[in-house]
Amino acid sequence: MKKSLLLTALLLLPAPSRAAEALTPRPPQLASIISPEVHLDRTVTFRVRAANATNVTVSGEWPDSSKAMAKGAAGVWTTTLGPLSPGLYGYGFTVDGFRTLDPGNAAVKPMRSPTTSILEVPGERPSLFDFQKVPHGVVRLHEYESRSLGRRRSLRVYTPPGYDAKRWTRYPVLYLLHGSGDNEATWTVLGRAHFVADNLIEQRKAAPMLIVMADGHAAPPKPGGTNAAARSRNMAAFEGDLLQDIIPFVEKNYRAKSGRQHRAIIGLSMGGGQSLTVGLKHPELFAWVGGMSSAVSEPETTLREFLSASAVANQKLALLWFACGKEDFLLKRNQELDALLSERGIRHEFHETPGNHSWPVWRRYLVDFMPRIFLKN
Repeated sequence: MKKSLLLTALLLLPAPSRAAEALTPRPPQLASIISPEVHLDRTVTFRVRAANATNVTVSGEWPDSSKAMAKGAAGVWTTTLGPLSPGLYGYGFTVDGFRTLDPGNAAVKPMRSPTTSILEVPGERPSLFDFQKVPHGVVRLHEYESRSLGRRRSLRVYTPPGYDAKRWTRYPVLYLLHGSGDNEATWTVLGRAHFVADNLIEQRKAAPMLIVMADGHAAPPKPGGTNAAARSRNMAAFEGDLLQDIIPFVEKNYRAKSGRQHRAIIGLSMGGGQSLTVGLKHPELFAWVGGMSSAVSEPETTLREFLSASAVANQKLALLWFACGKEDFLLKRNQELDALLSERGIRHEFHETPGNHSWPVWRRYLVDFMPRIFLKN
């Protein structure tokens, strides 16, 4: 009887879809493609099958980013580069002008339009962004109703080790923002902010804190609009969402300390522009403000009130910190902001560092920034 029922159930199943067929085991000649392959000397071999292609390159967040690949047997293109420094790198293939993920690698950077795979090159010793044998916090996923935007949104909240056990303890909050094209998941998946926090807290180099990672794309671009108009519209929409929805949501659902001395904000690229703009417009809400490779637009206009009240700014801000790589295409904008703040007598720190517009740089900045916030003195 059981056998008959099983046969009947199998006969009633729908025919395999094309998607299902794509998930069936590949023939041996396809399954044998390994990419990326990290060697003991930290060189890395990349492979991709593109039998009909005429030009294939691999590019990523390493020096001399793009490298041509050579076509071999069965249409498999190959190249080896490095050795690379230990770390995490975003990368992708360009096949006859078309940017694509590495089909041999399941590790993908969270993005609105995913085109970036993730390479991890281990070192002899674990780094601050590696998973170590220390107490670990928890990254919690949320859906919330944004009243200011009129739609459902997503965010992630990191709670430090011991949060659930220490039921009477309240924590300061760091609002950590991503760059253009990314989303609320990128700072954990590629930035590994939660591991950085775990390790710094264990070493007593950073205060236990909540870290809130929200989606910075609050206003979709409109057809026919200019980039400047789209950025301005998104900035206003995100500011409203952050102040009217996200901060109240966090302070209602978590044991978050309130008051500007217990709030910090920092972001990278687009998120750096957002963190500096929102943070400096609202020193009554944030005492600790930072930016990484920040896309700052027309600060004399967007920050007019802040720039005209240097005494108030110096009184309310515990720290204004921003940094940019010397090879970063946004360096000039950050240098101009540094000069403008100096001219207005506003205390701040600006750091020019090695590196370009990439995650290996931004992870270092997070490691630099977190020990500097929520200090008692």
